[in-house]
Amino acid sequence: MEKLKVGILTFSDGRDYIHQEMLETNRMYQDQMAKALEKTGLIEVYTGREIIGSPKSARTEGMYLKQSGVDLTICNYAIWCYPHLTAIATNFAPGPYLMFCNLHPSKCGMVGMMAASGTLDQLGRTYSKVWGDINDNEVLEKVLSFIKAAGALSRLKGQTMGVFGGRPLGMYTAVSNLDQWQQIFGIDVEHCEQYEIMRRADTIEQDKVTFAREFLEKNSNVLYDGKQLTPEIFEKQIRTYYALKEIIKEKDFDFIGIKSIGDLTDYWCTVDLAEAFLNDPYDWDGPKEPIVAATESDMDGALTMQIFKHLTNAEEAVLFADVRHFDWEKKVWFFSNSGTHATWFAGASKNPLDNLKNVTFKPECSDFPAGGASVHHFAVPGKVTLARMYRRNGNYRMAIVPGEIVQFEQDEMERLGEQVTPEWPIAFTKIDATPELFLSEFPCNHIHGVYGDYIEELVQICRIKGIEYQIFAKEPQND
Repeated sequence: MEKLKVGILTFSDGRDYIHQEMLETNRMYQDQMAKALEKTGLIEVYTGREIIGSPKSARTEGMYLKQSGVDLTICNYAIWCYPHLTAIATNFAPGPYLMFCNLHPSKCGMVGMMAASGTLDQLGRTYSKVWGDINDNEVLEKVLSFIKAAGALSRLKGQTMGVFGGRPLGMYTAVSNLDQWQQIFGIDVEHCEQYEIMRRADTIEQDKVTFAREFLEKNSNVLYDGKQLTPEIFEKQIRTYYALKEIIKEKDFDFIGIKSIGDLTDYWCTVDLAEAFLNDPYDWDGPKEPIVAATESDMDGALTMQIFKHLTNAEEAVLFADVRHFDWEKKVWFFSNSGTHATWFAGASKNPLDNLKNVTFKPECSDFPAGGASVHHFAVPGKVTLARMYRRNGNYRMAIVPGEIVQFEQDEMERLGEQVTPEWPIAFTKIDATPELFLSEFPCNHIHGVYGDYIEELVQICRIKGIEYQIFAKEPQND
């Protein structure tokens, strides 16, 4: 994905003789920040052309960042500065805003930041604060957390979700308000009939389909049973994947949801394979950008996944699963769903062959009479961040769940899988919150996540948007 564009404005004293005296100090601190951010390789930095010491420069430099199309603005304070300059500049410079100051004791950067942030409070402009030496890794990580969060929200603006089919299985939690999405996140929604998937699938060239089938037969385990899963049905699933890719490209969808159940699963085939490889950062044709595809057309699930995709810079897949079961003996949750569970989680490797060797395409269960392959595997161990955007009484909230995916001996995992739906993939997951708290408070049957720690980034997203959140830890944390 393209680098995030970050603007930096450095503010100064409104008295010209002090402004001139402190120019080099201000430039030094601004340059330090720019270099530290550029070293990450993730950020394109736009610094103000002037250190802001007058209303005119506050206007012109704020407009410069706006014209540059930055995703967020860092307001930098190295000395005492006049707070009204920040008020003027943020009329033009794009938010979200991060207020940053150094801890140089002989200067008054902290005083300047506190005065400016109090000004933004009075103006109702949202911001976050970080202070310290930008060359300190801990300080830099705090800045990067804010940048990733603000960048994810910036990337959502102007995107379109493609929704195939209507509400699935009577789920209120799967259907979102279009007006609310546009107002809060800047996202549009376009509906498409599932019949278009079926119609388009029949036009896919046979040689592409054959290549894909043979690739999967060679590099994973395909268990044909002559009924629910045959080579012909497997090829239909592959055609469905190609059809969806074509539709997504033509209609300029950024992420999608597919109803599937009750229509495609009864009369066409399951879309598990298509959903898995859309979410994967690769397929049999090579590396690609993951396309978030939520099963059961879960809109808030897809929104959560798209946020995770942007936070990870589209370098890995995002989990979609049901909160299926809790095993009291092993103290582990079974997060499992037939669709959308990307093959990435079978190995978490950028080499698809490392992941696919752990994947078994099993015949679908009898709940899906049209047949097809379920993308079965056990997610590899690792720290994960799980979450769910949801609504309560019309207002958006976020549930944030730190966790760890674990594994057991293969025979034991198979035994555990037999207790639920043995055809489906499972992420055995431990979380800090008690099962009583989790089941009492978690708001939905669907949960989503990625490997790594993105707790701070999710919290920043909530703060930027004024969304309440709850962290499911040993000691539950609420905003």
